[in-house]
Amino acid sequence: MLDLLYFAWVRERIGEPRERVETGATTVAELVEELKARELRYELAFADLAALRVALDQELADFDSPLAGVREVAFFPPMTGG
Repeated sequence: MLDLLYFAWVRERIGEPRERVETGATTVAELVEELKARELRYELAFADLAALRVALDQELADFDSPLAGVREVAFFPPMTGG
């Protein structure tokens, strides 16, 4: 089981801040494809991966990162400084 966390506009498009999923995905990219196939709201949230960042167990990662041993996946837009 994976805990998925959604932040900012990702959360707004999906309609919830977190969920727990069971997946056969081995990478973040495969997980995203599974989510996109679920419902239109996921398709919209993950339509442009270049506009998203991902963290695995609170460590920044890439979409081709493996999910083995991961407990938490967070999706969020890039941070901007000021």
